[in-house]
Amino acid sequence: MTQPNSTRPDLSRGRSYLAIPGPSVMPDRVLNAMHRAAPNIYAGDLTEMVAAMWPDLRAVAGTTQHVAAYIGNGHAAWEAANANLFSRGDLALVLATGRFGIGWAESARAMGVEVEVMDFGTRDPVDMARVEARLREDRAGRIKAVMTTHVDTSSSILTDIPALRAAMDAAGHPALLCVDCIASLGCDEYHMDAWGIDLTVAASQKGLMTPPGMSFLWFSEKARAAGVDADLRTPYWDWRKRSEPEEFWQYWAGTAPTHHLFGLREALAMLHEEGMARVWARHEVLARTVWAAFDAWGMGHPRIGLNVAEPKYRSRAVTAARLGAPDATRLRDWTEAQGGVTLGIGLGMALPSDPAWHGFLRVAHMGHVNAHMTLGALAVMEAGMCALDIPHGPGALDAAAKVIAAG
Repeated sequence: MTQPNSTRPDLSRGRSYLAIPGPSVMPDRVLNAMHRAAPNIYAGDLTEMVAAMWPDLRAVAGTTQHVAAYIGNGHAAWEAANANLFSRGDLALVLATGRFGIGWAESARAMGVEVEVMDFGTRDPVDMARVEARLREDRAGRIKAVMTTHVDTSSSILTDIPALRAAMDAAGHPALLCVDCIASLGCDEYHMDAWGIDLTVAASQKGLMTPPGMSFLWFSEKARAAGVDADLRTPYWDWRKRSEPEEFWQYWAGTAPTHHLFGLREALAMLHEEGMARVWARHEVLARTVWAAFDAWGMGHPRIGLNVAEPKYRSRAVTAARLGAPDATRLRDWTEAQGGVTLGIGLGMALPSDPAWHGFLRVAHMGHVNAHMTLGALAVMEAGMCALDIPHGPGALDAAAKVIAAG
C-alpha cells in the first residue's frame, strides 16, 4: 500500500476493470435495476416480468424450445443436466478441450453416470473424425449423449458445433448433443435449434452480464423424452415443473432469486436492443484486437503467444495466452496493483504447485466491454511489461488500434 506521505503516484485509483472470464463487468443499468426493495413473490410485477422474460432467454440461445432456470452457478447447471438426462449406468461421451470439459465429466461420473472422455488437450480443437469413428463403433447405441464445451473457459478453445453435429449425423448415431455455453453465450455466435443441439447449459455471470447465482438449461423435446425415466432426477433439479410451472414458485422450486431477475431482465433488454448479430460482431472485433496485440508482443519472443493457433478455434469471449513463468503472474500482479486491471489466471494449464503455472494468463473480453476498455487493458499490460523488464516485441498497441479502427 502506498504510504500517505509518499510522492509515488497510485495509478490504480479510479474505476477498476475486472478483465477475468467471469464474473464479467456488470453494466450500471443492471446494477441500478437490482437496487430496489424486495418485491411480492406471489403476484404482480415480478411474476409478469418473468413471464415476459422467458421468450428473450430463448432468443439469446437461438431456440424456441424448453427453458429451465436454477438458483446456482454453472456447476449447478451441470448437475441439473446430469440429473434430468441420465440414469445410473448410462454412458456419456465427453469431448474435453480444457479444464471445464473435464469438470462436466467429473460431475456426471460422481453422480453415477458412466463417462468416456476424449481429451484433446488444452491447445487443440476437437478432432471430428475421431468423434465420428468412435460413434460408428458404438453399434449398440450405448452412448446416450455427446457432451462438450462450446468454449472451454480455461483454454479459450472454441468447438465447431455445426461440424460436431455433422459428425454425429454422418455416424448415424442417435445420441443427444449437449453443449456447455457458460463462457460463450451472448459472446460467441450460437444457434441452438439451427445447429441441431439438444441441450444448452449457461449461467448468468458472463455474457449475460448478471451476478453469479443463476444458471439455465435450454432443452429440446428429444432431450425431454430421453430423460423421462432418468433415475438421477430429484425434486429440486427436476426440469419438468421449472419449464412448465403451474404456479410461479415452481420456476425455482421455492423462493425466486428476485434481484438476480431484476438484473437479468435489464441485461436481456440490453442484448436485444443491440441485436445478437451486433453483439457477436462486437465481440469478434474486441477478440481480434487482443490477438493482434499478442501477435506483436510475441514477434521475436516465442515465450509470448496465444494458446490457440488457429483463429477459427479461438473464443470471442476470452483469450488464453502464455508469457513464460514467472512473467504471467508478475504481470497480473503489476496490472492489478499499479493499473487497476485484473487479468485472469492461467487455469488448467499447469498445476498451481508447478512453477510453469506462473507462465499463463487469460484476458476476458466478454459481456459489457467496449473499445476503450480493451485498448486500455492492453496498454496497461504493455506498461507492465516495460516496468517489469519483460522482453516483448514492439507495435502491439498500434496493431490493436488498427483492428478497432477497421471495425
